[in-house]
Amino acid sequence: AKCQCKVVPKQRTNCGYPGISAAECKKIGCCFNASVPSVPWCYNPKQKKVRKMCPNDPYTRINCGHPGIKPKDCIKKGCCFRAHPAGVPWCFYHRTVEE
Repeated sequence: AKCQCKVVPKQRTNCGYPGISAAECKKIGCCFNASVPSVPWCYNPKQKKVRKMCPNDPYTRINCGHPGIKPKDCIKKGCCFRAHPAGVPWCFYHRTVEE
């Protein structure tokens, strides 16, 4: 993503080899910006920021427990627990979303 390539020039870490082209740099998953001299032009992107969240739509839940699992046992497994609605998993996995 473009926002991952917004790295302060002094904080860029080299991702390519001397003389790498913009196309080759991007092909290997790196960022390319040749506008600042004396810093890497082909550099590593910022890490994606991700967070875990419990999905809001009960019909997209992926089961993480067993029928009758207690809330504390579900949470101990690192999963979400919501005892509603009927007919869907009450103990279910988080979803990872990019920020």
